[in-house]
Amino acid sequence: MFVGRHINKIDKKGRVSVPKSFRAALQSVGSNILYLYPLFKVSAVEACDEAFMARLSASLDDLDMFSDEQDDLAAIVMESAHALNFDTEGRVQLPREIVEHAGISSEAVFVGRGARFQIWTPAAYEANRAQAFERARARDATLRLLPDDDRESGK
Repeated sequence: MFVGRHINKIDKKGRVSVPKSFRAALQSVGSNILYLYPLFKVSAVEACDEAFMARLSASLDDLDMFSDEQDDLAAIVMESAHALNFDTEGRVQLPREIVEHAGISSEAVFVGRGARFQIWTPAAYEANRAQAFERARARDATLRLLPDDDRESGK
């Protein structure tokens, strides 16, 4: 699970160290590849493991074949995705189009989202975070917790 916020510097070659806890989460599920794709609602990037990428692909296959919705989302997610390998120091080379989309230059903030995480410029993330808090407050947001599978089965 990816949780927390971590700010890391981008080196002159466009490499960034993925937070150690995020690398550990990937390795715990046997993944040494990190998938990145642009978010279309904001100037940021989402990252996930191969299993989550497979879920995205299956979800796209569930949409009507040849529909505009399927074509648009496949172009945004699958066609724009990058599979990245870690170097020996836990860094990844951010692709140029990913850097340009997110406006990343000298620093990146890694933001946990449970099964995936996002990469932002620090300033853009803070602005988005403030807006999210305001939207949640304005609608008195609540969260209904899903039942714990172990409790339901009596374990």
